[in-house]
Amino acid sequence: MSASTDPVLVEVDAGVAVVTLNRPRVLNAFSRAMGEGLVAALRRLDADDEVRVVVITGAGRAFCAGADLSGGGGTFTGADGSGFRSDPLHRFHPWDVRKPVIAAVNGHAIGLGLTLTFQCDLRLMAADARYGVVQVRRGVLPDLHAHWTLPRLVGWSRAAEILLTGRHFDGRDAERWGLAVAAPPAAEVLPRALALAGEIARETAPVSVGAAKRLLWADRPGRHEIDRLETALHRHLFGLADAREGVVAHLEDRPPRWTGSVVHDWPHGLLPDRPEDPA
Repeated sequence: MSASTDPVLVEVDAGVAVVTLNRPRVLNAFSRAMGEGLVAALRRLDADDEVRVVVITGAGRAFCAGADLSGGGGTFTGADGSGFRSDPLHRFHPWDVRKPVIAAVNGHAIGLGLTLTFQCDLRLMAADARYGVVQVRRGVLPDLHAHWTLPRLVGWSRAAEILLTGRHFDGRDAERWGLAVAAPPAAEVLPRALALAGEIARETAPVSVGAAKRLLWADRPGRHEIDRLETALHRHLFGLADAREGVVAHLEDRPPRWTGSVVHDWPHGLLPDRPEDPA
C-alpha cells in the first residue's frame, strides 16, 4: 500500500500528531486493517517524546461510518462468534496513550465510529453531522467499552438514552450534553482541535499531563486513594526539572521550555504504563 492509500495516516508537526482514518470512499468505515493501523500508530506515538498531543480525525466528509458492512447480512453472524472481540483496539487504546488524545470529529460518526471517540480524552464534533450508537437497531450491541465510557462522560441516564434507543443526534446535542467540548462547523473542527492541541503542547508539562490523564481514567478509585496518589505524584513531579521551569517561566513571563519525558520520567510504581496494568 502506498502512504496515500494506507487506512491510517500519521503526520507530526510542532509536537502534535494528526492521525487520519483514511478510507474516504467508504466514509472511513472501520476495517481490520484500520484497527491494526490505529493500534500501531498509537503505540508509536506514545513512545515518541517529540509528540505531546494526538489528534484523531477522518479523511473526507465523515469521521467514521462505523463497522465495515461490506459483508452484507453476514457481517455480524458466524458459526459461533469465536475469535470475535467487541474491542478491535484491545491491544492499545487512546486512553493508553500517556498524552492527551483529541477526537476531531469532522463529520458523521456512527456505531463503532462514535464509540471510538469515547476512548479519547476530548471531543470536538461537527455541529451538523449525524451521530448515533445504533448497534441495538442492527441486532447487535454497543462496542469498544461504550457501556463503561459513555456513563462516565454524560451520566447514566443520558448514556442509557443513547445506548438503548440507538437514536441519532447532532453536534449541538453532544455539546449540550457535555460529550463534546465544542461543536463548530465541520470545516472548523480540525483547526480548532489543532489549536487546542497546540496550547496543550506549549503550555503544559509532559509528565504532569500524563499523570493527570491516568488519574482521570482510573477505574473510579475512592477519594482517599486519589488523595494518596495525588500526594505521591506531586512528590515525584517536584523532583523533575519541569516543576521549577513552570514556575520560573511564569514569573519571567515567557513560554516554558519543558524537558520532561513520559518515557524516561514516568512515575513507575505509582502509575501503570497502561490503565489496566498493575502499578
